[in-house]
Amino acid sequence: MDLNTVLQILDSAVRLMTPLLLACLAGLYSERAGVFDIGLEGKMLMAAFSAATVAALTGNVWLGAAAGLLGALMLSAVHGIASITFRGNQLISGVAINFLASGLTVLLGQKIFGLGGRTPSLTPGAELETQLAPFRAWLTGITGPDGAAALTATPRFGEITLPLAEAARGVPVIGSLYAEVVSGHSILVYVAFAMVPLTWWVLYRTRFGLRLRAVGENPASVDTAGVSVTRLRFAAVAIAGLLCGLAGAYLATGLSAGFVKEMTAGRGFIALAALIFAKWRPWGALGATFLFGLLEAVANRYPNLDLGIVTVPSMFMNALPYILTVIILAGFVGRAIPPRAGGEPYVKER
Repeated sequence: MDLNTVLQILDSAVRLMTPLLLACLAGLYSERAGVFDIGLEGKMLMAAFSAATVAALTGNVWLGAAAGLLGALMLSAVHGIASITFRGNQLISGVAINFLASGLTVLLGQKIFGLGGRTPSLTPGAELETQLAPFRAWLTGITGPDGAAALTATPRFGEITLPLAEAARGVPVIGSLYAEVVSGHSILVYVAFAMVPLTWWVLYRTRFGLRLRAVGENPASVDTAGVSVTRLRFAAVAIAGLLCGLAGAYLATGLSAGFVKEMTAGRGFIALAALIFAKWRPWGALGATFLFGLLEAVANRYPNLDLGIVTVPSMFMNALPYILTVIILAGFVGRAIPPRAGGEPYVKER
């Protein structure tokens, strides 16, 4: 395996781990506050659909990203109301959100576009221009022909070349690593990585983070101190919704070029497994999601891995991330202790 192959695999791993990292951090906020959220999958799916739909109809990826955030926040509100306000079972609420998103995205996709539940491709072409025609007509009525003519379709996040990337390309190993792996990603990739130290700082260096962690361990003590447990848990669920919205928007407008049915492909559950593997810590989440992304990148690069003595079939390679998920959830990586008040609705004593 030469250096170029290694760099390509690492570059692919970074792209593939990004939605996992965002979803993992979303689960971290929610579960640290004592609200188990297995509806990460559904919120990512709804965000991906909303982002791709609005980006396809308007040609604006930023409007699409905003729609993705809104779609995930709406499902987060449903989860919060069901599990915090009405003190329902958090696991059942998460499962319901997953089923709701799975059916609703296909139903709305077929109703809006008539393409079997998928959105049009977000790559420039005739299919996208057909979808943009009504928006251009509406824009013409408001701003005149000049405004519609000025509309430049940017339905996907573009790649960002970091400073000195081209100049560093000739430097052995380190320069190639910077130019090929660190540089050349969309803005949401860098946002995801920036969220790791930001999350660490919020949880361990701010009053809000201290209270958030306390709510997940002993909500009664927080309530005794005069801090609203309900408000803190809703804040954590809302942050989780925003992060899932970013993850879904990246899936549809960064990693892919549109929405297809069930495009999250279990990433929400893999993110939960990574969260357990990381023991509910931000830096651990970074390492765990990179491991999952690396396995998926290797599987994509080598559909049939020839080890000399035996050839690993493509089906096994594609199943590697899910096999690791089962191993982690089975407890073979050490006992992970979740927040003590996790999954339990808080009832204020009178």
